[in-house]
Amino acid sequence: MSASRPQTILFADVSGSTRLFETKGDVEARRLIAAVLDALSHVCRQHGGRVIKTIGDEIMCTFPGALNGILAACDMQRRMGRDINFVRDSLAVRIGLHHGDALEEDDGDVYGDAVNTAARMGSLAKREQVVTTAATYDSLSGKVPEARSLGKARVSGKLLPIEIVDLVWQEDTSGMTMVQSAIRMGDGGAQGAVLRLRHRGQLVELDPDSQPFSMGREQGNHLVIEADWVSRTHAMIEYKRGHFMVADRSTNGTYVRIGEDEELKVHRDELHLRKSGTISLGQSFGVNTGDIIHFEAT
Repeated sequence: MSASRPQTILFADVSGSTRLFETKGDVEARRLIAAVLDALSHVCRQHGGRVIKTIGDEIMCTFPGALNGILAACDMQRRMGRDINFVRDSLAVRIGLHHGDALEEDDGDVYGDAVNTAARMGSLAKREQVVTTAATYDSLSGKVPEARSLGKARVSGKLLPIEIVDLVWQEDTSGMTMVQSAIRMGDGGAQGAVLRLRHRGQLVELDPDSQPFSMGREQGNHLVIEADWVSRTHAMIEYKRGHFMVADRSTNGTYVRIGEDEELKVHRDELHLRKSGTISLGQSFGVNTGDIIHFEAT
C-alpha cells in the first residue's frame, strides 16, 4: 500500500553525455556512464541512501533526511573530481535535490511534489554544481556546507517561484563569496529586477515572479512571430539563478546581440540577457529586418 513520508530526493546526471557518445562512440560512452553511476550509487549507500533507479545517464536516490542528501551530493561531486579515470575523460555530473513529502509505492518507487521539485533542481544545475531549495538548506543544523543564493526559480505545480541555492562542495573555497542561509532574496538583488521586451509597438515587462515567457510561431505563445524560419515554440525567457535567461528550443537557433557586441547564436542552449540588446528568432540580424525583439534589463 502506498504511503507518504518526508524524505530527500536526489537526481544526478552525467553532464554532456550527448557529446560523450559523439566523441567516444556508443560502447565506450555507455561504459563510462555506467562507471559514473556505479560510483554515485556507492556514495549514496555510504550516506544511508537508497538508489531508486537509473535511467540512461541519470540516477535517482532517496535519503531519510536532508543532511544525508546534502552530504551525499557534495561527496558525489568530490568523488568525480578525485577519480583519475573520470578526470581524464572530463566526466562531471550535475545534481539537484529537495526534502519533502513523497509517496512511496510498494515497488519502492517514489512520486509526488518533492520528486517534481528535486527534478527541477536537477534541470537547473550546471556541470559540477549542486542545486537545492532554500527550504531544504534552511532546515539543516550543525556543521553544513555553505551555500550561495541563486535567486528564484519556477517549479511546475507551485504558484510562486521558490528560492534556490548552490551548495559549495569544494574543499578549497578561497576567493569565493559565500552567503549564509539567513540571507534571503528579499534582502536585495532580485527585488526590482525587470526585463522589458519591445516588438512592433508591443511592450512587455517581466519580473522575477513572471511566468516563463514563450516566443514562437504557434498560437498560444506569449509572443507570436509567424515566419517559416521560426519554430512552433522557438525560445523561452525565464528568471532563474538570479538572471533573466533566454533558452533556445528551436531548429534554426536564436540570435542575440548585447549592446554593440557581435551577435551570438544560441542553439539548444541558454544565455544571460544583460543590459540591453536585440533578439532575432531563427535568422541572423543581417537577414532579419522586420521581427527584431528589443530588450532592456534593469
